[in-house]
Amino acid sequence: MSPRSRSAPSAPPDSPTTAPTAAPGAPPGNRAAVPGPDGPDGAPPDRAPRRRPPSPGPGRRRVLVLAGSAGAAAALGPATGASPAAAPASGTRPQRRVPGGRAAVDAPHTGTTLTGVAAPSGDGPFRRLVTGPGWARVVRTELARAGARRAARAEPLASFVQFTDLHLVDVQHPLRYEYLRAQTASAWRPQESLSVAGAVSLVERVNALAGGPATGASLSCVVTTGDNTDNNSRAELEWFTTVLSGGRITPDTGDPRIHEGVQDCGLPDFWQPDSDLRDRDKAVGFPRLRGFLRAAGRQVAGPGLKLPWYATVGNHDALPGGCFAAADARGFFADFATGDRKLMRLPEEQGARLWRAVERGRDPGGRLFTELLRAERRHMRKVTPDPARAPVTPRDYIRALARPQALGPGPAGHGYTEENAVEGTLYYAFRIAPDVMGYSLDTTRRDGHYTGRVGAAQLSWLRRQLAAHRDRYALVFSHHTSTTTPEGGTELLALLRDTPHALAWINGHSHRNRISPHGTFWEVSTASHTDFPQLARTLELVDNRDGTLSLFTTLIESAAPHRTDFTDLSQTGLASLYRELAFNAPGARHGLAGAEGDRNTELLLRKP
Repeated sequence: MSPRSRSAPSAPPDSPTTAPTAAPGAPPGNRAAVPGPDGPDGAPPDRAPRRRPPSPGPGRRRVLVLAGSAGAAAALGPATGASPAAAPASGTRPQRRVPGGRAAVDAPHTGTTLTGVAAPSGDGPFRRLVTGPGWARVVRTELARAGARRAARAEPLASFVQFTDLHLVDVQHPLRYEYLRAQTASAWRPQESLSVAGAVSLVERVNALAGGPATGASLSCVVTTGDNTDNNSRAELEWFTTVLSGGRITPDTGDPRIHEGVQDCGLPDFWQPDSDLRDRDKAVGFPRLRGFLRAAGRQVAGPGLKLPWYATVGNHDALPGGCFAAADARGFFADFATGDRKLMRLPEEQGARLWRAVERGRDPGGRLFTELLRAERRHMRKVTPDPARAPVTPRDYIRALARPQALGPGPAGHGYTEENAVEGTLYYAFRIAPDVMGYSLDTTRRDGHYTGRVGAAQLSWLRRQLAAHRDRYALVFSHHTSTTTPEGGTELLALLRDTPHALAWINGHSHRNRISPHGTFWEVSTASHTDFPQLARTLELVDNRDGTLSLFTTLIESAAPHRTDFTDLSQTGLASLYRELAFNAPGARHGLAGAEGDRNTELLLRKP
């Protein structure tokens, strides 16, 4: 498709989304947890934080009325029942599960995982999804007690949404390494050609929320925590900004008349949806879907978020393949990305050698990868060149977000400024609510590798920012987690522990829900929207006015129905199929939903 990732001004979706229908008694969709990150998958302040009147939204009494069975009324009150939630990383106090009760008709938690989640049904290798029981809220008291009367005093301070690891992907991009599927499931996913339709459906879900699920308070913004895109590609970046700000997107590059990715290459290594070929995925129940690839590349209409949104960068946004040194506008990676060759298959022994080198950090600059691509040129498929696949530099990234067509509900630049572009810094501070500041960090390694880094300059900047805003609560956002940031992660943890008004570090990268206490603050890691169960998270900060604060976390799915229909290849039908294919993906990691205490929670903290 020529120099484009075609987008146009905002327009309504071509088909409305349908609310999921409940299937009473359906089995829950959790599977046993597998730890580990996905691959390229102190001193008190001078004065306490200021107290201002609650931000616009429901008052304290209204908060409790809106909460319903699974919202704040239950969560703020005395929790009952022993919880089977996972043991906290370092806590010594119990977690308690809040059972469901009477549901309010207009409760703001409608449409969240408090009321129902996608769950597998039936037998066989390919399992269909239905609506299963919701996930109850768990009260976690490792860092502070849960006062029995906090519900009567609760005052909402902030309410917002976190998106992470959307991985909007150009499945025909020449630098993709699908041929490493045998080494890592993150190399290729059968659902990924539907990433744009799935992300638009997630936006529709957020737009439909009446307010924070726990408090009913108005949502102030959406914050992404990286891996918004997959291939450090200009086309993908345009798709991302259009999904969040609204418009029409054609998620296709190369020749618009044909598909030139692995799903139409005739190899049994990958699901060939339009073909009768008995491929590896059909052998485990994947369907033949005539017209799938044409539908997947069809124009998608997105309403865009109704809320302001802020961006954070991840390794897949900044690095080719999410793991090789940042590409310039010129050079081998730039030429190959926009060129006319794509490698579809590689002998398993060669693939294993390359992946071992990547995992162990032996090829951060991509030298071995470059040599392999040069050596395998004669075995590559010829594809249509497209300059829209060019790599994105930090300056390109910032200025793309600052374009008028990317503005949407704002703010201009979505957190970044021209000063960031000139200096090449991808971190900034922003106000979430009158008493709450957010700090978006850059944990990517420009010199390559998918693990995280927080350099000395960025840590010094954050220390100065935290000191300058010591009268406001602090929430820190990054892509990488504490366990996937070997350089600077320990120092960042120490800084936050020594900052009394730092309440949470919010991140993604691992594609798994996990919430961990760190002495004085919580680390909240959220699952991706590419691997099942495909989630985002709302977070609500409340002053209990009893010497404690509560941070409520509530997981949400996209607006697409849980049930799929293989004959429905509409935009909404594809968004549903995106979730079901992800659940059934061979080799996919299990247990990414986390334990009960990692999902819908009330996290207690001492008020500084």
